[in-house]
Amino acid sequence: MRDGRGKRGRRVVRLVLLTFCAGLLLGIGGFALAYAVTPIPDGAKPAALAQRSVIFYRDGKTVLATQGVNRTRVALDRVPPHVRNAVIAAENRTFYEDQGVSITGTLRAMWSTLTGRQLQGGSTITQQMVRNYYSGLSQERSITRKLKEILIALKVDRSKPKDWVLEQYLNTIYFGRGAHGIQAAAQAYFGKNVGDLSVAEGAYLAAVIQQPSRFADPKGDDLKAVQARWKWVIDSMRQIGALTADQAAAARFPTLTKPKGPLSLTGQKGHMLAQVRAELNRRGYTDEQINQGGLRIVTTFDKELMAAAQRAVESTLPDNTPKKVRTGLAAVDPETGEVLAFYGGKGYQYDNAFSAKVQAASTFKVYALAAALEEGLGLGTRVNGNSPMRVASALIPNSGGTSYGSAIDLVTATRHSVNTAFVDLGQRIGLDKVFQAAQDAGIPADQLEPHKAAATFPLGVASVSAVQQAAGYAVFAAGGVYHETHVIRSVRDASGVTREFTSEGKRVFSPATAADTTYALTQVVQAGTGTAARLSDRPAAGKTGTMDKSSAVWFVGYTPQLSTAVNMFRDDNKPVTIPGYGELYGGSLPAQIWRAFMTEAMAGKPVENFPEPTSYRVWTDPFEDEGEPTPEPTPEVTAPEEPTEEPAPPTQEPEQPADEPQPGDETGRPDGDADIRVPDLFDDDRDGPGGGPGSDERPADPDTPFFGGPTRNP
Repeated sequence: MRDGRGKRGRRVVRLVLLTFCAGLLLGIGGFALAYAVTPIPDGAKPAALAQRSVIFYRDGKTVLATQGVNRTRVALDRVPPHVRNAVIAAENRTFYEDQGVSITGTLRAMWSTLTGRQLQGGSTITQQMVRNYYSGLSQERSITRKLKEILIALKVDRSKPKDWVLEQYLNTIYFGRGAHGIQAAAQAYFGKNVGDLSVAEGAYLAAVIQQPSRFADPKGDDLKAVQARWKWVIDSMRQIGALTADQAAAARFPTLTKPKGPLSLTGQKGHMLAQVRAELNRRGYTDEQINQGGLRIVTTFDKELMAAAQRAVESTLPDNTPKKVRTGLAAVDPETGEVLAFYGGKGYQYDNAFSAKVQAASTFKVYALAAALEEGLGLGTRVNGNSPMRVASALIPNSGGTSYGSAIDLVTATRHSVNTAFVDLGQRIGLDKVFQAAQDAGIPADQLEPHKAAATFPLGVASVSAVQQAAGYAVFAAGGVYHETHVIRSVRDASGVTREFTSEGKRVFSPATAADTTYALTQVVQAGTGTAARLSDRPAAGKTGTMDKSSAVWFVGYTPQLSTAVNMFRDDNKPVTIPGYGELYGGSLPAQIWRAFMTEAMAGKPVENFPEPTSYRVWTDPFEDEGEPTPEPTPEVTAPEEPTEEPAPPTQEPEQPADEPQPGDETGRPDGDADIRVPDLFDDDRDGPGGGPGSDERPADPDTPFFGGPTRNP
């Protein structure tokens, strides 16, 4: 009996042992098979390599904005040994001795996964790196994912140096405060580079890894918890020999910098970022590269001038300016085409400087003038300034019906923005020449095409942006050379390769044309419709513009160093009015904003003079014609000598017959087209309706174009 029971017991034991051995062999075989068929993933997760791009102002040092993941990758040799040791002491003391996995830690983590209980983490640095770095591994808590992580960690440990693993780990782990990687964390918590971290600071970052969100800005119990964790890290560093007992005892809990909120991208920064991204896309950079490529982007924007632009607009506009009135400003460097500053409006969904395009009004007349000069005409060329002028079926008046004579020169026509004179000039040289001049100055053809056959085309019926007009006028400041506008100076990629961007100059007008055009525009500022833009310490050239019924008003002007355009308009095309000012015109608030900005922008800059006109002989009596009022004669100017006296404006406003109607709301558009009223700035050189606040009376505006019908052949 006993022998029988003993034999059966031994058989059971053998069976159990055989089953166990078979299971063990099957498990080992299965593990070996799984190990064999589980490859190391080919590549890293895009998010693991992603580095944020930093956008700078033109000085290349002042940060304008950041885009994408806050990570800056660093080589391991840039991380001090005490920082590396702090992380090893906190996360994986046996890192340099183990095979990439911890059996006890793995079993503990699996039990946590099976039971749902949150126990101490068991992943080694290698396992954490594998999970965060390689593609194909998710962050889900499952046995399958954990097994795959272990297999890959074992293979990585055998195929990659330990230092490589540690470098990837330090560059991928999340530290809180939006910081991915040790370099970003050093900046986020202590405002310094990783290479400058102290022992105490490095220990803090190692302590944060366990609970980055909780310890990002600790207070109360969280502060006590992280202090205890930090002390444990310091003690662990002593235990592994990274610190001596004296060094550990001397360590003091570090002071954290105040967390920084995300950079605001509203208002002007939002407008700047939108233009930067748009230009990067045009230059071949994808959104993925911008957000994750670690680019270092230097823009053309001058931080001080951007602030000056905002101050000029917001300090000049009255407090009661209606919200629907929008203002744009753009400033361009004539020598490079760089957009140095702009004002896009208080909102940032749609900007008033780049995107908004409104009819140019009389600021467009400069292209007709340049076209005529290119055709061989001179500033002394006489044109018909009488009002009205009939072209085919269109009857085109000057503002207020004022006639300036049948033979006024181009300087007088420009100074007083005489609509009929520029219509006559366009008919004489051909509207195709005006079209070409505007296109050469950077105005896109598709914005000009719909209007090029209209007799009023020289009067500014085409729509343009503030940036386009600033660039167009910059051509004359640059002596006839056009530079395409741009907002990016350079881009350096994560590998250190830098691309620099410039705009190659293209001569589109002769130096003589540029000089003569500039001379005529200086007369606008000195004694014409733009006297409100005068600068106290230097010469300036510019032109006013007022659309029909003041639906858009402009001032565009320049010094030799800077070209700036200012416009005001409404989306609904209603008159731009401000209580106390009435309907605005180009010589009022736009000119005042321009002056406020340019005064600040030019402060401290050397005074540069414009070139002299190549040849100009003033018609001594430009208003003398069939009984029209005659102003004071202007002095003669003979090239190459500089004029001894500026041509003088009329001493008084030409009289209007009392019973003659005032044309001002004919059928037209900016600066000379019917349906446009332009402020009359001839009354004692005034540039504003009724002189400003307190008067709603609006004088006739010589700066308003009239829109007429078909053209005639010259």
